[in-house]
Amino acid sequence: MTHLIHIAMAPSGQNPEGSLVSTLVMFGLIIAIFYFLILRPQQKRQKGKQKMLDAIKKGDKVVTAGGLHGTVAGLDDKTVLLQVSDNVKMKFERSAIASILKESEPDAKDGK
Repeated sequence: MTHLIHIAMAPSGQNPEGSLVSTLVMFGLIIAIFYFLILRPQQKRQKGKQKMLDAIKKGDKVVTAGGLHGTVAGLDDKTVLLQVSDNVKMKFERSAIASILKESEPDAKDGK
């Protein structure tokens, strides 16, 4: 049995430094691919969402992550007060805002 272990552990005649370099190159490529396909796009999305949340102002029409539509009635550092009906206001975390709705153009029946 020990004879088999010695045969398995015997050097195969290859340069061990060459295999170390190729292993390091492969790990470097995997890390680079991981960065460009996963980490970088996630960081871009996160920066875009933070920019959108910082741009919220009173009077904006927004949609929350839960699908609730409302108009911004007040702002704090971390919270947003949304008016969802005539006498109904609800307080949400800023991070709960999923999107800001674009204002529609004036109606054609205004004559302008």
